[in-house]
Amino acid sequence: MFMTRTLCRFAAWVACFGTAAGLTPLAQAQAGAGAGAASNAARAAAASLPSVAFFYGEQVPVEALSAFDAVVVEPDSGFDPAAQQGGRTAWFAYVSVGEVTPQRQYYAAMPKEWLAGHNAAWQSKVVDQDAPGWPAFYVKQVIAPLWHKGYRGFFLDTLDSYQLIARTDVARQRQQAGLVAVIRAIKARYPQAKLMFNRGFEILPQVHDLVYAVAFESLYSGWDQGKQRYTQVPPADRSWLLGQAKIIREQYALPVIAIDYCAPGDEQCAHETVQKICKDGLVPYVADGALQTVGTGRAGICADEAGGVQP
Repeated sequence: MFMTRTLCRFAAWVACFGTAAGLTPLAQAQAGAGAGAASNAARAAAASLPSVAFFYGEQVPVEALSAFDAVVVEPDSGFDPAAQQGGRTAWFAYVSVGEVTPQRQYYAAMPKEWLAGHNAAWQSKVVDQDAPGWPAFYVKQVIAPLWHKGYRGFFLDTLDSYQLIARTDVARQRQQAGLVAVIRAIKARYPQAKLMFNRGFEILPQVHDLVYAVAFESLYSGWDQGKQRYTQVPPADRSWLLGQAKIIREQYALPVIAIDYCAPGDEQCAHETVQKICKDGLVPYVADGALQTVGTGRAGICADEAGGVQP
């Protein structure tokens, strides 16, 4: 199910999953084109990208999620990735790097001095990435058990949580260096591991060659965990995210995934949001704020935007 090369870059992503091939990077599609041609190129590129889902519920609906090329699941759900080998879907384990909750098995083994802050919205502790021994601990206590269970892909979350504890440029640089050390430690131990980032924009210049894809949340429609409500993303925030996506696609040739949120059952919100993300040339996924239901990807929606090309 997983390819043998250590990295699947943007132009080869679709071939890695055994779906439609011949993807042209968006940067090449836009070269020398006017605004209208660039927009068409973005839609065509989105149609050639894979479908990706995120599901953090306890009972993983394998049949429904198998319609996607790649799926991120909560490993504590009891899902067995080894039982799904041979299918078209690549199963990624959700792992948090920058934060930890007491419910995680490895929490009790962490030195308390590593827990440098608190995220009240998620009732989690912020981990000091500069702590000596943290990279080795993370590989041994977090990644290794999941690798042995059969996971070959990992979705690395909370890569920017250090911002909650680092107040100076020097402190932020030390935290970023710690994150880079964690990423490199994972790839040193498991060269074939596929690492999907949630944001992590600040460290990409140093580790982009080790990254499989980059995701971010809330491009158009978001979820406010603290207030427990859905939100509309301000244009300025969206413009900044699209700027980051442009850098990632054009400089690093990596796929970019936009995860947005709509209330369960609000099909109009999901459909319209997916359409917007597709027009931006990104991989779309829209689901409920807690990612407890099977959401909406590009199939049947982005196809309409790109002349009927299916994933």
